[in-house]
Amino acid sequence: MTVKIRLARFGCKHRPFYRVVAADEKSRRDGKQIEVLGFYDPLIGKDEDAQRISLKFDRIKYWLSVGAQPTDTVENMLFRAGLIPPKSMVVMKNGQQNQHVSPITGEILN
Repeated sequence: MTVKIRLARFGCKHRPFYRVVAADEKSRRDGKQIEVLGFYDPLIGKDEDAQRISLKFDRIKYWLSVGAQPTDTVENMLFRAGLIPPKSMVVMKNGQQNQHVSPITGEILN
């Protein structure tokens, strides 16, 4: 059983509201969840980040430590919250091998 940290949609039509959940990767988007880890409300203004997003940091750290994989959207949220480092970028120069580059400093990581 692979666990994913992903968004589950709630709310009405044209009024989305999302929960950040830990769920089995084979379950449906709004289906069975293992644990609710926070929420995200995209309709609240960007200035009010405290009300727009709320995460349970200790539980997210636990799920990441036992091997749960965040989706790309959740991974961006966790990066902005400071829970995970950014992904390294892969750069290919003039037919050379792929090189991993830090997105922050631009240094080659190999």
